[in-house]
Amino acid sequence: MAEQISLTALGSKQPLQQSSSETSADLTFQDVSLQYRMSGHPMQVIKQVSLTVAPSEFVSIVGPSGCGKTSLLRMISGLNPAHSGQVCFRGEPITKPLSNVGIAFQNPVLLPWRTTLQNVLLPLEVIPTHKRQIKTHRDRYERMAQDLLTTVGLEDFKNHYPQQLSGGMKQRASLCRALIHQPELLLLDEPFAALDAFTREEMWELLQRLWERSQCTSVLVTHNLREAIFLSDTVYVMGPRPSQIVHTLKVDLPRPRTLDMCFTESFHQMYSELRRHIQRK
Repeated sequence: MAEQISLTALGSKQPLQQSSSETSADLTFQDVSLQYRMSGHPMQVIKQVSLTVAPSEFVSIVGPSGCGKTSLLRMISGLNPAHSGQVCFRGEPITKPLSNVGIAFQNPVLLPWRTTLQNVLLPLEVIPTHKRQIKTHRDRYERMAQDLLTTVGLEDFKNHYPQQLSGGMKQRASLCRALIHQPELLLLDEPFAALDAFTREEMWELLQRLWERSQCTSVLVTHNLREAIFLSDTVYVMGPRPSQIVHTLKVDLPRPRTLDMCFTESFHQMYSELRRHIQRK
Protein backbone atom coordinates (compact mmCIF):
# COMPACT_ATOMS: atom_id res chain seq x y z
CA MET A 1 0.00 0.00 0.00
CA ALA A 2 1.23 3.49 -0.81
CA GLU A 3 0.46 4.64 2.71
CA GLN A 4 3.11 2.22 4.00
CA ILE A 5 5.95 3.73 2.01
CA SER A 6 8.33 5.29 4.50
CA LEU A 7 11.88 5.55 5.69
CA THR A 8 11.03 4.13 9.11
CA ALA A 9 13.49 1.28 8.72
CA LEU A 10 16.17 3.65 7.45
CA GLY A 11 15.72 6.20 10.19
CA SER A 12 15.82 3.88 13.17
CA LYS A 13 18.69 1.95 14.66
CA GLN A 14 16.31 -0.63 16.13
CA PRO A 15 16.28 -4.04 14.41
CA LEU A 16 13.39 -4.73 12.08
CA GLN A 17 10.79 -6.98 13.65
CA GLN A 18 10.49 -10.51 12.28
CA SER A 19 7.15 -12.29 12.19
CA SER A 20 6.66 -15.26 14.49
CA SER A 21 6.39 -17.58 11.50
CA GLU A 22 9.89 -16.82 10.29
CA THR A 23 12.78 -19.14 11.08
CA SER A 24 15.73 -18.15 13.25
CA ALA A 25 17.92 -17.96 10.13
CA ASP A 26 17.27 -15.56 7.27
CA LEU A 27 19.62 -17.32 4.89
CA THR A 28 20.82 -20.92 4.78
CA PHE A 29 23.17 -22.89 2.53
CA GLN A 30 22.64 -26.64 2.88
CA ASP A 31 25.42 -28.76 1.31
CA VAL A 32 25.54 -26.47 -1.71
CA SER A 33 27.77 -27.42 -4.62
CA LEU A 34 28.29 -25.72 -7.96
CA GLN A 35 30.04 -26.72 -11.15
CA TYR A 36 30.62 -25.15 -14.55
CA ARG A 37 31.53 -26.67 -17.87
CA MET A 38 34.91 -25.51 -19.15
CA SER A 39 35.95 -26.59 -22.65
CA GLY A 40 33.27 -29.25 -22.50
CA HIS A 41 34.43 -30.67 -19.18
CA PRO A 42 32.78 -30.20 -15.77
CA MET A 43 34.73 -28.13 -13.23
CA GLN A 44 33.58 -28.09 -9.63
CA VAL A 45 33.82 -24.59 -8.14
CA ILE A 46 32.02 -24.99 -4.80
CA LYS A 47 31.79 -28.22 -2.80
CA GLN A 48 29.23 -28.81 -0.04
CA VAL A 49 29.09 -25.34 1.47
CA SER A 50 26.82 -25.03 4.50
CA LEU A 51 26.29 -21.84 6.47
CA THR A 52 23.56 -19.80 8.12
CA VAL A 53 22.99 -16.07 8.32
CA ALA A 54 20.77 -14.76 11.09
CA PRO A 55 18.20 -11.97 10.59
CA SER A 56 19.94 -8.59 10.38
CA GLU A 57 23.38 -10.22 10.54
CA PHE A 58 26.27 -8.78 8.52
CA VAL A 59 28.40 -11.55 7.03
CA SER A 60 31.55 -11.37 4.91
CA ILE A 61 33.00 -14.05 2.63
CA VAL A 62 36.74 -13.97 1.95
CA GLY A 63 39.09 -16.28 0.11
CA PRO A 64 41.47 -16.56 -2.84
CA SER A 65 40.51 -15.33 -6.30
CA GLY A 66 38.38 -17.77 -8.26
CA CYS A 67 37.10 -19.66 -5.21
CA GLY A 68 33.44 -18.92 -5.97
CA LYS A 69 32.67 -16.02 -3.64
CA THR A 70 30.69 -14.11 -6.26
CA SER A 71 28.96 -17.33 -7.30
CA LEU A 72 27.58 -17.59 -3.76
CA LEU A 73 26.10 -14.10 -4.10
CA ARG A 74 24.53 -15.04 -7.43
CA MET A 75 22.93 -18.08 -5.82
CA ILE A 76 21.52 -15.94 -3.01
CA SER A 77 20.04 -13.49 -5.51
CA GLY A 78 18.46 -16.33 -7.45
CA LEU A 79 20.47 -15.65 -10.61
CA ASN A 80 22.61 -18.79 -10.44
CA PRO A 81 21.05 -22.07 -9.23
CA ALA A 82 23.14 -24.53 -7.24
CA HIS A 83 24.23 -27.79 -8.89
CA SER A 84 23.24 -29.64 -5.73
CA GLY A 85 22.10 -28.74 -2.23
CA GLN A 86 19.76 -25.89 -1.41
CA VAL A 87 19.89 -22.16 -0.74
CA CYS A 88 16.93 -20.90 1.30
CA PHE A 89 15.65 -17.51 2.40
CA ARG A 90 13.50 -17.69 5.53
CA GLY A 91 12.97 -21.39 5.03
CA GLU A 92 11.90 -21.15 1.37
CA PRO A 93 14.20 -22.44 -1.40
CA ILE A 94 15.49 -19.72 -3.72
CA THR A 95 14.45 -20.87 -7.19
CA LYS A 96 14.19 -17.58 -9.07
CA PRO A 97 15.52 -14.00 -8.88
CA LEU A 98 14.40 -12.27 -5.69
CA SER A 99 12.82 -8.82 -5.73
CA ASN A 100 13.62 -8.06 -2.10
CA VAL A 101 17.38 -7.85 -2.71
CA GLY A 102 19.63 -4.80 -2.95
CA ILE A 103 22.93 -5.25 -4.79
CA ALA A 104 26.06 -3.08 -5.00
CA PHE A 105 29.01 -4.02 -7.21
CA GLN A 106 32.64 -2.97 -7.52
CA ASN A 107 31.60 -0.92 -10.55
CA PRO A 108 28.68 1.35 -9.55
CA VAL A 109 27.15 1.05 -13.06
CA LEU A 110 25.26 4.34 -12.91
CA LEU A 111 23.36 5.19 -16.08
CA PRO A 112 25.20 8.16 -17.62
CA TRP A 113 22.05 9.84 -18.95
CA ARG A 114 20.37 9.89 -15.53
CA THR A 115 21.10 12.24 -12.63
CA THR A 116 22.18 10.95 -9.23
CA LEU A 117 18.60 11.18 -7.95
CA GLN A 118 17.24 9.43 -11.04
CA ASN A 119 19.80 6.64 -10.71
CA VAL A 120 18.84 6.07 -7.08
CA LEU A 121 15.16 5.87 -8.05
CA LEU A 122 15.80 3.28 -10.78
CA PRO A 123 14.91 0.13 -8.74
CA LEU A 124 11.54 1.63 -7.88
CA GLU A 125 10.77 1.93 -11.59
CA VAL A 126 11.44 -1.74 -12.33
CA ILE A 127 10.40 -3.66 -9.18
CA PRO A 128 6.71 -4.55 -9.74
CA THR A 129 5.47 -3.69 -6.24
CA HIS A 130 6.86 -0.16 -6.55
CA LYS A 131 6.50 0.31 -10.30
CA ARG A 132 2.73 0.37 -9.98
CA GLN A 133 2.88 3.24 -7.49
CA ILE A 134 5.77 5.47 -8.49
CA LYS A 135 3.86 7.32 -11.20
CA THR A 136 1.17 8.46 -8.80
CA HIS A 137 3.35 8.82 -5.69
CA ARG A 138 6.61 10.01 -7.22
CA ASP A 139 6.96 12.93 -4.81
CA ARG A 140 6.97 10.56 -1.87
CA TYR A 141 9.52 8.28 -3.46
CA GLU A 142 11.72 11.24 -4.36
CA ARG A 143 11.69 12.35 -0.72
CA MET A 144 12.88 8.89 0.25
CA ALA A 145 15.73 9.10 -2.25
CA GLN A 146 16.66 12.62 -1.15
CA ASP A 147 16.74 11.51 2.49
CA LEU A 148 19.13 8.71 1.55
CA LEU A 149 21.35 11.08 -0.43
CA THR A 150 21.46 13.42 2.57
CA THR A 151 22.52 10.52 4.78
CA VAL A 152 25.54 9.81 2.53
CA GLY A 153 26.40 13.49 1.97
CA LEU A 154 25.20 13.76 -1.62
CA GLU A 155 22.27 16.11 -1.12
CA ASP A 156 24.04 18.83 -3.15
CA PHE A 157 24.78 16.43 -6.02
CA LYS A 158 21.32 15.00 -6.67
CA ASN A 159 21.09 16.74 -10.06
CA HIS A 160 24.64 15.88 -11.14
CA TYR A 161 25.38 13.21 -13.74
CA PRO A 162 27.75 10.28 -13.10
CA GLN A 163 30.59 11.86 -15.09
CA GLN A 164 30.48 14.79 -12.65
CA LEU A 165 30.99 12.56 -9.60
CA SER A 166 34.14 11.12 -8.04
CA GLY A 167 34.55 7.37 -7.57
CA GLY A 168 33.55 7.62 -3.92
CA MET A 169 30.47 9.66 -4.78
CA LYS A 170 29.41 7.09 -7.36
CA GLN A 171 29.68 4.31 -4.80
CA ARG A 172 27.64 6.33 -2.30
CA ALA A 173 24.95 6.72 -4.95
CA SER A 174 25.18 2.99 -5.68
CA LEU A 175 24.56 2.16 -2.00
CA CYS A 176 21.55 4.50 -1.96
CA ARG A 177 20.19 2.76 -5.05
CA ALA A 178 20.68 -0.64 -3.40
CA LEU A 179 18.72 0.46 -0.31
CA ILE A 180 16.00 2.69 -1.79
CA HIS A 181 13.40 -0.12 -1.95
CA GLN A 182 14.19 -1.18 1.66
CA PRO A 183 15.47 -4.66 0.74
CA GLU A 184 15.44 -7.57 3.13
CA LEU A 185 18.79 -8.74 1.76
CA LEU A 186 21.79 -6.58 0.83
CA LEU A 187 24.46 -8.21 -1.37
CA LEU A 188 27.80 -6.45 -1.79
CA ASP A 189 30.36 -7.68 -4.32
CA GLU A 190 33.67 -5.92 -3.55
CA PRO A 191 31.96 -2.51 -3.68
CA PHE A 192 35.00 -0.52 -2.52
CA ALA A 193 37.84 -2.38 -4.26
CA ALA A 194 38.39 0.32 -6.87
CA LEU A 195 38.63 3.19 -4.35
CA ASP A 196 41.75 4.62 -2.78
CA ALA A 197 42.55 3.53 0.77
CA PHE A 198 41.35 6.74 2.44
CA THR A 199 38.02 6.81 0.58
CA ARG A 200 37.54 3.08 1.16
CA GLU A 201 37.77 3.52 4.93
CA GLU A 202 35.29 6.39 4.79
CA MET A 203 32.93 4.06 2.95
CA TRP A 204 33.29 1.42 5.67
CA GLU A 205 31.96 3.88 8.23
CA LEU A 206 29.21 5.03 5.87
CA LEU A 207 28.06 1.49 5.09
CA GLN A 208 28.07 0.67 8.79
CA ARG A 209 25.73 3.61 9.48
CA LEU A 210 23.39 2.61 6.66
CA TRP A 211 23.32 -1.00 7.82
CA GLU A 212 22.68 -0.05 11.45
CA ARG A 213 19.68 2.00 10.37
CA SER A 214 18.22 -0.46 7.88
CA GLN A 215 19.17 -3.69 9.74
CA CYS A 216 18.82 -5.68 6.54
CA THR A 217 20.60 -9.02 6.37
CA SER A 218 23.85 -8.34 4.50
CA VAL A 219 26.46 -10.46 2.71
CA LEU A 220 29.74 -8.89 1.59
CA VAL A 221 32.31 -10.47 -0.72
CA THR A 222 35.73 -8.89 -0.34
CA HIS A 223 39.48 -9.54 -0.61
CA ASN A 224 40.14 -6.94 2.10
CA LEU A 225 40.43 -8.70 5.45
CA ARG A 226 40.34 -5.49 7.47
CA GLU A 227 37.16 -4.47 5.66
CA ALA A 228 35.58 -7.83 6.46
CA ILE A 229 36.44 -7.57 10.17
CA PHE A 230 35.37 -3.93 10.49
CA LEU A 231 31.94 -4.48 8.96
CA SER A 232 30.99 -8.01 9.92
CA ASP A 233 29.45 -10.05 12.67
CA THR A 234 30.79 -13.22 11.06
CA VAL A 235 33.52 -13.82 8.48
CA TYR A 236 33.64 -17.04 6.44
CA VAL A 237 36.92 -18.09 4.81
CA MET A 238 36.69 -20.13 1.62
CA GLY A 239 39.48 -22.35 0.35
CA PRO A 240 40.63 -22.80 -3.26
CA ARG A 241 38.58 -24.74 -5.83
CA PRO A 242 36.66 -26.86 -5.22
CA SER A 243 35.85 -24.40 -2.45
CA GLN A 244 34.58 -25.16 1.03
CA ILE A 245 34.27 -23.09 4.18
CA VAL A 246 37.62 -23.66 5.89
CA HIS A 247 37.24 -21.25 8.79
CA THR A 248 34.59 -19.16 10.55
CA LEU A 249 35.45 -16.06 12.57
CA LYS A 250 32.98 -14.43 14.95
CA VAL A 251 33.81 -10.73 15.28
CA ASP A 252 33.16 -9.59 18.84
CA LEU A 253 34.05 -5.92 18.43
CA PRO A 254 31.43 -3.55 19.87
CA ARG A 255 29.26 -1.44 17.58
CA PRO A 256 29.32 1.19 16.30
CA ARG A 257 32.89 0.55 15.25
CA THR A 258 35.52 3.20 14.68
CA LEU A 259 38.60 3.19 12.50
CA ASP A 260 40.73 3.43 15.62
CA MET A 261 39.68 -0.15 16.41
CA CYS A 262 41.71 -1.29 13.39
CA PHE A 263 44.87 -0.57 15.41
CA THR A 264 43.90 -2.55 18.51
CA GLU A 265 45.48 -5.84 19.51
CA SER A 266 42.19 -7.76 19.23
CA PHE A 267 41.64 -6.48 15.67
CA HIS A 268 45.19 -7.45 14.71
CA GLN A 269 44.72 -10.93 16.16
CA MET A 270 41.55 -11.47 14.10
CA TYR A 271 43.31 -10.19 10.98
CA SER A 272 46.21 -12.59 11.57
CA GLU A 273 43.78 -15.47 12.14
CA LEU A 274 42.02 -14.87 8.84
CA ARG A 275 45.26 -14.48 6.93
CA ARG A 276 46.69 -17.63 8.48
CA HIS A 277 43.74 -19.72 7.32
CA ILE A 278 43.80 -18.28 3.81
CA GLN A 279 47.55 -18.90 3.47
CA ARG A 280 47.24 -22.42 4.84
CA LYS A 281 45.12 -23.59 1.97
